[in-house]
Amino acid sequence: MNGTGIWHAEQAWVGHRAEDVLIEVDNGRITSVTEGAQAPAGAVRLMGWTIPGLANVHSHAFQEILRGRTESGGGDFWEWRHQMYAAAERWDPGDYVKYAIGVFQEMLEAGITAVGEFHYLHGFGNGLGDALIGAAQQVGIRITLLDACYLRGGLRGEPLEGIQQTFSDGDVQRWVKRVDELKESEGVRIGAAIHSVRAVDSASMRTVAEWARKRNAPLHTHLAEQPAEVDECLAVEGCTPAQLLEREGILGADLTAIHAIHVNEEDISVLGANKVAICACTTTERDLGDRVGPIRKLVDAGSALCFGSDSNAVIDMFEEARGVELDQRRATGRRVLHQPEELFRAATVDGMRALGWEGGELKAGMLADFVTIGEKPPVVWRPLDLGYLIFGRNACDVTNVVIGGKTVVPR
Repeated sequence: MNGTGIWHAEQAWVGHRAEDVLIEVDNGRITSVTEGAQAPAGAVRLMGWTIPGLANVHSHAFQEILRGRTESGGGDFWEWRHQMYAAAERWDPGDYVKYAIGVFQEMLEAGITAVGEFHYLHGFGNGLGDALIGAAQQVGIRITLLDACYLRGGLRGEPLEGIQQTFSDGDVQRWVKRVDELKESEGVRIGAAIHSVRAVDSASMRTVAEWARKRNAPLHTHLAEQPAEVDECLAVEGCTPAQLLEREGILGADLTAIHAIHVNEEDISVLGANKVAICACTTTERDLGDRVGPIRKLVDAGSALCFGSDSNAVIDMFEEARGVELDQRRATGRRVLHQPEELFRAATVDGMRALGWEGGELKAGMLADFVTIGEKPPVVWRPLDLGYLIFGRNACDVTNVVIGGKTVVPR
């Protein structure tokens, strides 16, 4: 993944719009970015808009198999979950690596250069996790494998049933032992996940967080996606899920909370004060009938924002970015709650930070991951504008992807 070369971008975003940008790369990292430069002999020409690589912070690769198959019949999140559990039963490592290659290739072609795989299919030990890593390496996308601890069926300690049993290591020490066997390598990071407050008891949460913090590894958790989780937590623990995580010392700037939809004013304050990143997954949240979270309030309180494709019903980070803004417009009756620059930062540098990568910016020292959005016939020259990029372009407009100084799209 460590390449060397020179690229000349017609237009690029370097914190502002720039023209004739020379990007020099050595050993997978950007060494210099020069505006207004002539293209030297041997430089790769990038026609269109060149931006930093996009981060997909939250993905369940196996759930892509449900795409289009759960759109008839009706029901709510919990009924969809039964269908998702059925989809989780079909995999062995050989099948999973082949399937994940297709999912990750679609991400690459959408301009995604790093993916966070929130992984809880443990029926083969590390077999399916290794399959995800192998698939990412074959395709050329960076992966942060967020191995999820999953131990119980509810806050009252209900036992796991059916396919859920294969998600569990039995206890947190077995989880630690297994995850310690996963190996990082070039383009591969290992992180930790607390599946949810429903699925992990307080003592085990602390162990998972300690494991991640000793290794300076990313730590993620699903949080308050459904009101039933909040109601159950209030009944059993006497506090909300966010407040439970605060009580147990889990909150921190190294934590990314996925969804954070059903949070109250106190939750928002404590998440923001602890600089917890919030990952919104609007295409999946719409698909599941989830409500619209108070993203503007969370950001104002101090949380960074990032995006994920989650169930992979749609793989398009431009759609995820504008979805946050457009959903809130309908929920609040107000426009432009997030400036295009905020949404762009969430899709790039803040997403990369949530996954543990030094990327998301075109500047010296950063990983050489960048994407070009090309013009398609009839070509009308247009200056690079983040508002138009976020609200007017799509994954299918990506024409070129470079990761670590190597071109991966087109091959």
